[in-house]
Amino acid sequence: MKVGPEGGLAELVVDEAEGRKVMFANQMDIDQEEDVFYFNDSSDKYHFEQVFYVYMSGEKTGRVIRYDMKKKEATVIMDKLHLPNGLALSKDGSFVLTCESGTNTIHRIWVKGPKAGTNEVFAKIPGPMDNIRRTPTGDFWVALHSKDSLFTRVFVSHSLVGKFFIKTLKVETVVHLINGGKPHGIVVKLSGETGEILEILEDSEGKTMKYVSEAYEREDGNLWFGSVYWPAVWVLDKSVYGLK
Repeated sequence: MKVGPEGGLAELVVDEAEGRKVMFANQMDIDQEEDVFYFNDSSDKYHFEQVFYVYMSGEKTGRVIRYDMKKKEATVIMDKLHLPNGLALSKDGSFVLTCESGTNTIHRIWVKGPKAGTNEVFAKIPGPMDNIRRTPTGDFWVALHSKDSLFTRVFVSHSLVGKFFIKTLKVETVVHLINGGKPHGIVVKLSGETGEILEILEDSEGKTMKYVSEAYEREDGNLWFGSVYWPAVWVLDKSVYGLK
């Protein structure tokens, strides 16, 4: 969907790709030069409000879609993913990163240059990821709801266990278990070239930040954090904390 700068009625842009309906459209990024955008379709079975079902059931129907705004054409560039969540385009537009939350893996999909049409593992992250944002210099901040826990390792490895929990536990209980019984906040900075971890910021006790779903670095160097579960926005002045 898209809405003009003055608001008004939203206009449908794309609702299917290669014969399959878009059920769970997730984070997107735009290539202004090519007039295309990329987005995740996290599941073809569940919607946003059922995100934990996608995570715990082990279903791998997620995909990454490229939409050409001139041709009005949608193309799947990667599929069979377990909850692709965050997505970001590289600074030069040569590749797209997608965060596969179900496997703690960030995939790099090459969309330009000699490697176009191929993909590779960009980074492995120690916890279920949400959004990813590019920094002004071309690196990336990734937000994690929590670190890996015994609970997440068990149900991600054994889909039958996950499906059992879906049927027997309340969503609030599931969230509590995924977070290891202690809500906290973690963001990780990755090199835009190698995927190497450059920095980790963590509120291990959750006293200030918790359930962090996004970290956005502005031109002034400040970091802005948001949460899909917690009604708060936090700002970190990087100069005060001496971060890179």
